[in-house]
Amino acid sequence: MHAALWLVVALLGVAGCLLVLGHELVALVLVLVYVGAIVVLVLFALMLTRAPIGPDLAHAVPWWRRVLAGLAGAATTGLLLAALLPLAGEAVERREVANAAVATELFGTWVWPFEALSVLLLAALVAALAVSRGAGVDTSRGGGGAA
Repeated sequence: MHAALWLVVALLGVAGCLLVLGHELVALVLVLVYVGAIVVLVLFALMLTRAPIGPDLAHAVPWWRRVLAGLAGAATTGLLLAALLPLAGEAVERREVANAAVATELFGTWVWPFEALSVLLLAALVAALAVSRGAGVDTSRGGGGAA
């Protein structure tokens, strides 16, 4: 569940990068399609699996690995800030982006793969629902239902 929610944060970060680059349409499509649909589908599938909720003590990470991960994250943040802060004061040359050309490519050339992906995700959703409902077989006793 946490990984799916962090995926939302990562995708919003990518959308922010696309906004900075001047591709507003692609950023909007990314937020609408991926954050608005794909992540909701992943969360719905996670809720259907009836996975145990709570901390998983079998895969707990030792404290020193958490500290190392925090230090690695802080070092990466420092490196990015050291590289990007000197650029913050400079004037940025903004070129005109042809949103119509991007929209034509996205909804012209790539519309069929996009639709195929939506059908595949719909099939996965229906399969997850069918698996979660079961076939009426009682598996709690270890048998096939016939006593």
